[in-house]
Amino acid sequence: MIERYSRPEMKRVWSEENKFNNWLKVEIAVCEAWAEMGVVPKGALPKIRAARLDIDRMNQILVETHHDVTAFLKALAEDVGEESRFIHLGLTSNDIMDAGLNLQIMDAVEILEKDVAALLEVLGRKAIEHKRTLMMGRTHGVHAEPTTFGLKMCVWVSEMRRNAARLAAAKEVMRVGKISGAVGTYATVDPQVEKLACARLGLEPAAASNQIIQRDRHAQFVTTLAIIASSLDKFALEIRGLQRTEVLEAEEPFSAGQTGSSAMPHKRNPELCERICGLARLVRGHALTALENVALWHERDISHSSNERVILPDACLALDYILNIFTGVMKGLNVYPVRMKGNLEITKGLVFSQRVLLALIDKGLSRQRAYEVVQRNAMRAWRERVNFIDLLAADGEVAAQLPRPELEKLFDYGYYLKHVDEPYRRLGLQES
Repeated sequence: MIERYSRPEMKRVWSEENKFNNWLKVEIAVCEAWAEMGVVPKGALPKIRAARLDIDRMNQILVETHHDVTAFLKALAEDVGEESRFIHLGLTSNDIMDAGLNLQIMDAVEILEKDVAALLEVLGRKAIEHKRTLMMGRTHGVHAEPTTFGLKMCVWVSEMRRNAARLAAAKEVMRVGKISGAVGTYATVDPQVEKLACARLGLEPAAASNQIIQRDRHAQFVTTLAIIASSLDKFALEIRGLQRTEVLEAEEPFSAGQTGSSAMPHKRNPELCERICGLARLVRGHALTALENVALWHERDISHSSNERVILPDACLALDYILNIFTGVMKGLNVYPVRMKGNLEITKGLVFSQRVLLALIDKGLSRQRAYEVVQRNAMRAWRERVNFIDLLAADGEVAAQLPRPELEKLFDYGYYLKHVDEPYRRLGLQES
């Protein structure tokens, strides 16, 4: 991921230094397990535990070996000395690479979990603040019936809670290690070594493995990140729609001195939300690559290895970044209730058409006839831009069933708030 979209904490997790340090953690844990079983002399452990990897030296060796694990082991041996003969005992490359990778993923998920929690806290506050802020509900981009901005936020809270649960589930799927040697038969490494080493690393042994940890796990992880990114895409797209000049019901923050265009000084663009939408597409693309990695030849090939060096760090870095950006957008979001009210009224009462329909049915008209009568007047209101209630009151078929005073009672925005408490109760969102 480019520097512009990389936050420091997540960047450290995916640094080459941290990757190799995790490899070293795995090697040390395996040596300690062998020592517990009496294979590696316990006297060798202090030197092994004190091992320090010279990454520059490793890179020099890599030019010759063209294999990062053998370069890693050779550089490590130069530091450790004679005791290095116990390092990597009975292992294959992916024993340390896959377990080390999953340690990185555990650290990355902890950051993402904090990001999600921070966003949920802000969304919950916005939901409570705007519980009764009436606005136009839209379907197909067209005015439907009134809702509240708070209810929109409730939908987002509920979705992000599902995302938090998805992330926790993906974390558990990735909390595994594989220390089973070449093709996973344990021929050169005792299963007890795997159990002891994984316990030291905070991982569970994979129930069955070949030469690698199976990539359906990684696919679940990356697709989970893609789903979360897609939720952010959805939320940011909504704000972009509400920020359009003709709508202008909500607007992402715009700071003093900020510019929206090099040519047009008046511009206040939803550039943060557009950035979120753009990077969400990137994460979704990585999900497809992760799915392609599930199918490998026989006990393994390394067609997954090259792209994982890109997609796993990038997906985590991008999601961390856009979660942070969107939380900032929501903290500073400008909400315009007066404009929302004005937009409710631009169709001159058409939003109450269903209430009139139901009232006519209640008076005894068939649903089909009531629909025809209401639609006839609604279409005229659209064409002529006149008040819907005036047309209804002047329509003899309507007036025979609903005199003007009864009609006026139907044109009440408060009707749409009568059950507003229910989603809040279900979500446990309480007003202070």
